[in-house]
Amino acid sequence: MNFPIEIGHKYQLIAKEIGFNPEDIEEHFARGSGHGGQSINKSTNCVELHHKPTGIDVRYQHHRGLLRNRKEAWELMITKVEESIKGEASALGQKKHKIQKQKQRRSRRSKEKMLEEKKKRSEIKEFRRSIETD
Repeated sequence: MNFPIEIGHKYQLIAKEIGFNPEDIEEHFARGSGHGGQSINKSTNCVELHHKPTGIDVRYQHHRGLLRNRKEAWELMITKVEESIKGEASALGQKKHKIQKQKQRRSRRSKEKMLEEKKKRSEIKEFRRSIETD
C-alpha cells in the first residue's frame, strides 16, 4: 500500500488486514480554528479526510503543524474504518465494550452477594478491636 504520508507500522498492518485502499480517501486541508493565535488562524493546519466507500469523515487539528496532523488523521481514519468493518472485534470496539460493561449496573443477586461479603469482612475486623476497660 502506498500512503501519501509515513504512518506507524501498527496502522500499516491494520490497513493491510482490512484491505484499506488509500486511493478511496479524499484529502483536504483547511485553516484551523480555536486557540493558538496567529499560528493557527493564518496557516493551513487542519486535515479533513473522507472515506468514499464507508462515508466516514475525519477532521483533525490537534497540533500546530500540518504534517503531524496529517499523519494522525490518516491513523485515525484507519482506526475508524477498522471499527466500521470489524465492529466489536476491533481494538476501539473492545475498548468501548469494556467501558460500557464497567458502567453497567450490577444485577440484584451479584450486589447482594458483594454486600454479604463486605458485611462478613467488617465483622471479622470488628473482632480485632481492642477491648476497652473502664
